[in-house]
Amino acid sequence: MAEVVMPAADFRLAEARFWIRIFKEHSLFIKLGLPCDRPDLIATAEAFFQRFSVIETELLNTTVITPALAQTIVIAVTELIEFKHEILRELVTCVLKGSALFPLLIDHITREAVRFLDRFLNPPPVDPIFFLLSTEEFWMRIMKEHIEFVIHLLDPSEKTLLAQSEQFLATFEDLLTMARDFLSMSTSRPPSFNTVARYTDTVLEQTAALRDFKAAAHELAVLCKLLSIIPSPLLLDHVKREADKALEDISLLKTRLPKM
Repeated sequence: MAEVVMPAADFRLAEARFWIRIFKEHSLFIKLGLPCDRPDLIATAEAFFQRFSVIETELLNTTVITPALAQTIVIAVTELIEFKHEILRELVTCVLKGSALFPLLIDHITREAVRFLDRFLNPPPVDPIFFLLSTEEFWMRIMKEHIEFVIHLLDPSEKTLLAQSEQFLATFEDLLTMARDFLSMSTSRPPSFNTVARYTDTVLEQTAALRDFKAAAHELAVLCKLLSIIPSPLLLDHVKREADKALEDISLLKTRLPKM
């Protein structure tokens, strides 16, 4: 692979630190969801967990991304994407049986890695309206799918939490549809789009509420007060941190919106 040259103006060390930790945890969740008769895939997932742990430590102990570290990150994430694709291929062709991994979950975590790699290597869109809406479209789909996964992992007896989850699901389905509609409209390149600012306020409000719901569920899981087949409380903390990241990304881009 050719040497990676990072666009210095666009690179953020915090972004790499956040996502490398996420990918380390993806590797763990894959390992926990694999059937015991696939030691080959389990070993590969564990190897990725160890690999991303090393990269995470290096990122936490540096203040600059060197070309060598950038190269290491790109190669590791690229190979993790292919491993996720391999898992998904086996799931949808019924080769991998007896796993606790939803095909949509694997697609979900693959999309996150693909997006990180694109943002890591390429400058962001120039149009602030398009940049905000494309970011919101990404995060609204991620949030919607988090809720869908939680619904399928909660015990059927958890009626209150399931009802709350269904309400969140309806909200984020609407927010995702709106993001896609506004994103399509933004291709007309309007000089301002005040409706997007109003929409973004709703996105931030609802995402903050969902983040709080995830945090409360994580606390219940830690205290053994939650009936579910969630493999580890870490999964709920993981999705809570992604909601925090969505709030951070969207809040920052909202400040750059042009006004009438």
